[in-house]
Amino acid sequence: ILTILGNSAILATAVKRSSLLKSPELLTVNLAVADIGMAISMYPLAIASAWNHAWLGGDASCIYYALMGFLFGVCSMMTLCAMAVIRFLVTNSSKSNSNKITKNTVRILITFIWLYSLLWAILPLVGWGYYGPEPFGISCTIAWSKFHNSSNGFSFILSMFLLCTVLPALTIVTCYLGIAWKVHKAYQEIQNIDRIPNAAKLEKKLTLMAMLISVGFLSSWTPYAAASFWSIFNPSDSLQPIVTLLPCLFAKSSTAYNPFIYYIFSKTFRCELKQLQCCCGWRVHFFSTDNSAENPMSMWSG
Repeated sequence: ILTILGNSAILATAVKRSSLLKSPELLTVNLAVADIGMAISMYPLAIASAWNHAWLGGDASCIYYALMGFLFGVCSMMTLCAMAVIRFLVTNSSKSNSNKITKNTVRILITFIWLYSLLWAILPLVGWGYYGPEPFGISCTIAWSKFHNSSNGFSFILSMFLLCTVLPALTIVTCYLGIAWKVHKAYQEIQNIDRIPNAAKLEKKLTLMAMLISVGFLSSWTPYAAASFWSIFNPSDSLQPIVTLLPCLFAKSSTAYNPFIYYIFSKTFRCELKQLQCCCGWRVHFFSTDNSAENPMSMWSG
């Protein structure tokens, strides 16, 4: 519920202010699409299976669930990676160079992200890698236990782990460390000025928000990655079902965090939310704001 309502609010705000969106902000919209897509396509089936105490639908629904999870998971990871790289380029470039990142460029990048994610998601369907049930039996994912059982499973899991997890994560960490160093140097240069320029304050705020989005995603998926990594080298029954279930649930909660981060950091986004009509028809009263106010989706300007 939090994922659908929160990310729907982000999409509604983006549609309302579409003409004012900066080109890199399309990545934020893409991340919201991936989060809400995961919630709609996967969570109802998982919830129904949990109430049933067993997986519903057999092998077909298991493959569908695992494919959707892999597709949207890789898409979110690659989107966060692209966001970090663009933030790094914008922070370390002059204003004229940063303006070269056009909407068409970002649209092409988003298309590549979806094609890349779809490619990895369908590879197990065409014979490289496998999908299978989780150890606790009410969810499905990549068959991690196949790592040692076949060369096919070994090569797929190793390639996927490197290209869809390790490399994007290292890129994200490297980019934000570079941004933090750049911001630190900038603040050292202006430390004798009584008032720090608003542009510098905004840059620091936007960088912190983007970092929190990435940290939230990586933190949510790290316990699941650790449990999966354990199952690669140990029997599937070596962990109690609850030990494998909780990291899976925690990972899926990552889709609900971003709207809260936007709400905390963007004053205008909070005002825009008060203008959205709830599904029951109730409208929240809001404080009127000036047209020149901060763009609610403007997390990359400044």
